[in-house]
Amino acid sequence: MTINASGWRPERPEAGAAAAPTFTGNKALMLEEALIFEIGDTATTGVDFTGTPVEHATEMPARAYLAGLDRAAPIGLPGLSEPEAVRHYTRLSRQNYAIDLGLFPLGSCTMKHNPRLNEKMARLPGFADIHPLAPVDTVQGALEVIHQLAHWLVTLTGMHAIAMSPKAGAHGELCGVLAIRAALEARGEGHRKVILVPESAHGTNPATAAFAGYAVENIPATAEGRVDLAALTARLGPDVAGVMITNPNTCGLFERDMRAISDAVHAAGGLVYCDGANFNAIVGRVRPGDLGIDAMHINLHKTFSTPHGGGGPGSGPVVFSAALAPYAPLPFVEKTAEGFRLVEEETAEEHHAGSFGRMVAFQGQMGMFTRALTYILSHGADGLRQVAEDAVLNANYILRSLDGVLDAPFGATGPCMHEALFSDSNLAEGFSTIDVAKGLIDEGYHPMTMYFPLVVHGAMLIEPTETESKAALDEFIGALRSVAERAKAGDVALKSAPHFAPRSRLDETLAARKPVLVWKDPALAQAAE
Repeated sequence: MTINASGWRPERPEAGAAAAPTFTGNKALMLEEALIFEIGDTATTGVDFTGTPVEHATEMPARAYLAGLDRAAPIGLPGLSEPEAVRHYTRLSRQNYAIDLGLFPLGSCTMKHNPRLNEKMARLPGFADIHPLAPVDTVQGALEVIHQLAHWLVTLTGMHAIAMSPKAGAHGELCGVLAIRAALEARGEGHRKVILVPESAHGTNPATAAFAGYAVENIPATAEGRVDLAALTARLGPDVAGVMITNPNTCGLFERDMRAISDAVHAAGGLVYCDGANFNAIVGRVRPGDLGIDAMHINLHKTFSTPHGGGGPGSGPVVFSAALAPYAPLPFVEKTAEGFRLVEEETAEEHHAGSFGRMVAFQGQMGMFTRALTYILSHGADGLRQVAEDAVLNANYILRSLDGVLDAPFGATGPCMHEALFSDSNLAEGFSTIDVAKGLIDEGYHPMTMYFPLVVHGAMLIEPTETESKAALDEFIGALRSVAERAKAGDVALKSAPHFAPRSRLDETLAARKPVLVWKDPALAQAAE
């Protein structure tokens, strides 16, 4: 064993060496787990049933409900006892990395801690147990939560209106682009069919524009990683519907020319969509509405701490400028003298007559709204401002702590925002980002975002978020520094990392191109051959 400032660490195996195998395949408390089919037996069940008689066509009126889709052969699922089933899924869960286990350095996807207070509020019966079709007069409290959250999101962004129903970031992007299309068509400019997307934008932006029926044209980045204003201005014309820009961008930099970009696009008759996924870096400090933005989605999980991805349903409200507000989608909550009402239909006499329609069947994600409002109210104005300040401080701490260790392509141009960007350009010949990432797994961390953004070769994008302490950052920096130094020194053991994970390095290309998605009984497969 060896010891360092962070505590005990196991010695690494020498190049080409492997730890002595155990009889079980387990590595201490990192338990090896077979497939559920290999544990159970398709010929048995975990519960004893008495024999059930086979029904005949004349005796089975209940089977008519299955419309001829009833099972005609054994189901083929493995039978496990209750402890076997519980152990199987518990062991699998131990192989997952999570924010509750440690720092999650994934850049471009803010993975911050979710305060348990938010979870408790979302589980209150008055929020958790309601149904989207419940009569409006029975869910006034829930509608007030939606209305109040909408108010604060509009206030924080300096915008005019909001659509709460979009279910995720890309869904919010589509909402904004559809509103832009509706506005252009309303003023007789439906011929504008081009949307400009900078290289520094999120990857979903061009996909969203194309999905909405627009041609997408790329705008290059400058040497310092920001939008080339001259190139963008030169491309503007009567065929351009608008621009989709990410700010702060995916290089972790604030677009300093954002106001000039908006003014130029507006002067040319276009509209401005901002990808607000990185709002976490500027919340309480910058109001996007002041920068001339017409539409922007907000990923609630990134800025206001709600479950992300598989942890819960997404939510991507979209804020609009006064120019786009009349075209925002339905439904929305409106406060009246009699209480809160849900506006679900377009009516010519009201301000939502130009709405482009609906994005979803109902009102959005109630659980996410409750969590986000709890987060906002518990932080207050000063707390939200500190969220942005601490997120930026933590990212810059990582950036400067790795000076001279990893190449930072934009590190010399000044501080970053919420995420630090590195490249693999100074690693030893034959070593790349993938080797650093796999080495981090052995150190007990989920890898950072790899090979994105595309404007940087071998990109390593790291976002520590504001919820990590200095001690946690120091531990991570030490681990990354160690792995990077090994890659710079040509440590060949990195080429086969990870060594301590449940699985060693896979042939990821083969796994992606020829995935094995169906289990086959080895005995039957061998007999078939």
